[in-house]
Amino acid sequence: FNSTLTTHMKIQTGEKLFTCTTCSKSFRRKYHLTIHIRTHTGEKPYSCKTCEKKFTQKSSLSSHIHIHTGEGLLFTCTTCNKAFRKKSYLTDHIRIHTGEKPFTCTTCSKSFRFKRNLTIHIRTHTGEKPFTCTTCSKSFRFKRNLTIHIRTHTGERPFSCSICNISFIRKSVLNWHYSIHDGEQLFTCTTCNKSFRFKSNLTGHTRTHTGEKKRKCSHYDRNNTNFGYKTKAENRTKSRTKNKRFALSSFSRC
Repeated sequence: FNSTLTTHMKIQTGEKLFTCTTCSKSFRRKYHLTIHIRTHTGEKPYSCKTCEKKFTQKSSLSSHIHIHTGEGLLFTCTTCNKAFRKKSYLTDHIRIHTGEKPFTCTTCSKSFRFKRNLTIHIRTHTGEKPFTCTTCSKSFRFKRNLTIHIRTHTGERPFSCSICNISFIRKSVLNWHYSIHDGEQLFTCTTCNKSFRFKSNLTGHTRTHTGEKKRKCSHYDRNNTNFGYKTKAENRTKSRTKNKRFALSSFSRC
């Protein structure tokens, strides 16, 4: 009872008893620390039964469910009639129509529509990487990058091709993969409009217009058509010389 009372008194005084071992951020209640730790681990234990979207907090799931049920949508946009549960959500939404960007970076003066976007942007200046993998301790600037990285440990490949059943870690890679099946040419030369399936092919093609040459290796000239034969000849000569020296040294010891 005494320990419970002591903890309660510290909470009342504002003392933060629970500290994150990853980023040293402190919290007044253990429950808040538990939720915070999920921002590092990427854990989302609460899932929507309708669309399978996952959340770190139960309250976030409850708010999300209203999107499907339509309950509690009290604030409506007068421009597009889209409704929101909270006035703050409507305020954020209206900026899409007005183009207002009230959040400005003090370092580079770049402005953003939402505060969360400014927070993420600031990390490009500070180098902060708050999302850490609990398996290998690698850190990331964005939570989505940590989520993708964790799949390299778990082996999870949630995006599968409906044609050949090959699975991928990223949805963007799956979208690119589909172009192989449908023959879509994604990369187009701005000079002659010729299209290519792979960006590397476009890069090579572009050099035919610019006249740019590939980087040459400091050890040999790949443009030399006799390179392969020359190397083999040199290797044979070195091998014969080595064998000859070995034979002479063996003879001298006899």
